[in-house]
Amino acid sequence: MDNVCFVADTDGKRADSFISASVEGLSRNECAKLCEEGKILINGKAATKKQSVACGDKIEIFLDEPEELNIVPENIPLDIIYQDEDIAVINKPQGMVVHPAHGNYSGTLVHGIMYHIKDLSGINGVIRPGIVHRLDKNTSGLIIIAKNDAAHNSLAEQFKNRECKKIYLALAEGKFKETEFKIENYIARSKNDRKKMAVYNNEEEGKFASTDFKVLEQFGDVALVECTLNTGRTHQIRVHLASIGHPCVGDGEYGFKKNRFALSGQALHSHKLTIRHPKTNEEMTFEAPMPEYFQMVIKKVQKS
Repeated sequence: MDNVCFVADTDGKRADSFISASVEGLSRNECAKLCEEGKILINGKAATKKQSVACGDKIEIFLDEPEELNIVPENIPLDIIYQDEDIAVINKPQGMVVHPAHGNYSGTLVHGIMYHIKDLSGINGVIRPGIVHRLDKNTSGLIIIAKNDAAHNSLAEQFKNRECKKIYLALAEGKFKETEFKIENYIARSKNDRKKMAVYNNEEEGKFASTDFKVLEQFGDVALVECTLNTGRTHQIRVHLASIGHPCVGDGEYGFKKNRFALSGQALHSHKLTIRHPKTNEEMTFEAPMPEYFQMVIKKVQKS
């Protein structure tokens, strides 16, 4: 994890509580320890764990990075659906973290690709070799890996300029009235829970987010929905579906707390990815089929 700097947008909470809720992967105990070591500053001064945070306070967190030097390749089975000398495309399973971070120092996609793929771009450093974009731990599906720096730069530019087409499949709760619709609004980190994102009304509060949705099939009170990203905000599809009362099945953060299908997380799958090949400029589309946990949910709904 890189050093972190941000400005508090709420006040009244203890430093260790507020910061752990604001920084993904950083626990309250770790925050307290960093405070004791003088590695958390509030307005330029060393913070105590019990110190109250005020709106507008500048918070700086200085994190050690010794784990970057100790990443050992692991023989983790990977579903590599395409590979050439420049790129590899992997169908990531639900539950796999993409790269090492606090609390995840082994078993990540990076550990696996370091074992199976010998040449990887070094632009993101030791901890994220070859990683151009990421998927949440519990989102399955397609992720593309750069095998050299030239490929990495080309792909990163395509993602930045929204030239890549990304289509997801989601299993969403409830019965939909419309079969095709678009959601456009603004998304930013929630003011109530810093680990979540939330919908806002204008560009002063959040970043513009746009998703096209198409209901492919309705299975009782669960629908299979195709989701086309027009922008790439954090948790965008999950937030958009939850905002209209149809959260992803299994999404305990944005949806129902009761996990009726015993899933590891949200039923969201990176289904299709279209890019320009970084060397040949050829348009390429990759597809990862509907995963087994989607099929399990659908079968259970059909039997009920």
